Amino acid sequence: MQGTGVPSADLKLLSPLTLAFLGDAVYELCARQRVVEEGNRPVNEMHRRTVSLVNAGAQSGAFERISEVLTEEELAVYKRGRNANTTSVPKHADMADYRRATGVEALFGYLYIKGEIDRINQLFDLANRVEEE
Repeated sequence: MQGTGVPSADLKLLSPLTLAFLGDAVYELCARQRVVEEGNRPVNEMHRRTVSLVNAGAQSGAFERISEVLTEEELAVYKRGRNANTTSVPKHADMADYRRATGVEALFGYLYIKGEIDRINQLFDLANRVEEE
């Protein structure tokens, strides 16, 4: 993965939901990569494992595991995403989990645009370490 290297001034103009839109794809790609690294298995098993990592509840829990290591800038981006006005909530998610998940996705989108791929990988690994143990 390679970010776009958008200048910081332009990056701050992007809506938090735009960041979350991109971050959703970034987070899912990290999850899919993790699942593939776990070894060959039937595709439907890989899909179920990926979904277990990227649903609103899992991403909400991920925030709990990464919150202590976020910089002030990263936390501010997360909060912008969490507090964004979303028009719908998936039927299998509660509002609090969905809002936290949107914050996590906004953060991942922000880091991707900044080109901070190592930081994305670090946060994803930390966010999903507990589930693996």
